[in-house]
Amino acid sequence: MLNFWNENGYLIIENFKTEEECDSLIQRSKELIEEQDFFNQKSVFDTVSQSHNDDSYFLESGDKIRFFFEEKAVLNDENIKSNKQYIVNKIGHALHDLDDNFIQFSKNDDLDKIAKAIGFEYPQLLQSMYIFKQPKIGGEVVCHQDSTFLITEPESTVGFWFALEDANKENGCLQVASGGHKGPLRKLFKRDNNKMEMIELSNEPFPETDTFVEVKKGSLVLLHGRLPHYSCENKSSKSRHAYTLHVIEGKSKYLDYNWLQRKNLKTGGFVDV
Repeated sequence: MLNFWNENGYLIIENFKTEEECDSLIQRSKELIEEQDFFNQKSVFDTVSQSHNDDSYFLESGDKIRFFFEEKAVLNDENIKSNKQYIVNKIGHALHDLDDNFIQFSKNDDLDKIAKAIGFEYPQLLQSMYIFKQPKIGGEVVCHQDSTFLITEPESTVGFWFALEDANKENGCLQVASGGHKGPLRKLFKRDNNKMEMIELSNEPFPETDTFVEVKKGSLVLLHGRLPHYSCENKSSKSRHAYTLHVIEGKSKYLDYNWLQRKNLKTGGFVDV
């Protein structure tokens, strides 16, 4: 397991969560959406145009539970009322600290053991996202490295990506550049108050993300912070729900210019000490 992780920059652990655990999170996401009216909030999450970058609703979401719409969703009042379950791109970014169902899913000994097996000493849960990848309109996520957006010194970010539904080529599964984590960090997303800037660190092009990570419901996929990864639009009739935790090393310094700031929440580990 460790050799594959070190060589490829990603790792698939099948059957990590039960169907019941996945279904519980899916149901909770639906309940959270039903509790919202959405009529006064129309923040779109779009990795192609990055239109959300200077949006205060987005920038202040690091210690909250907030909702972001699909770029192709029709956001008139009638559609929001009748199709609210199918217009949300994601929920973020502190579900793992603020909602009991997500806390139970996110914090346990099994995850702590996995984190320590790949090199963490003091894993800290920084960010959580529920990603819907809606049928027909689920947006493309452009090729990127997670450390571009969540940087520590030294670098330590790892993504814990849980398949809540089967993920395949048809519904926009992850695609990775196997071994690409050995290359440089290409960009850095820096915050200056409420303005964001993307800084180029290297003009070396990304390798092809030609490894399709097709996984079954309940699988856990680990993603190195420098691993280039991507997912295409979901043009199929099936959604591709997933839940992601981004984890950093507690002994590393979380840099002040990161976009995600947790002013009202401290980070914690997978288990209470």
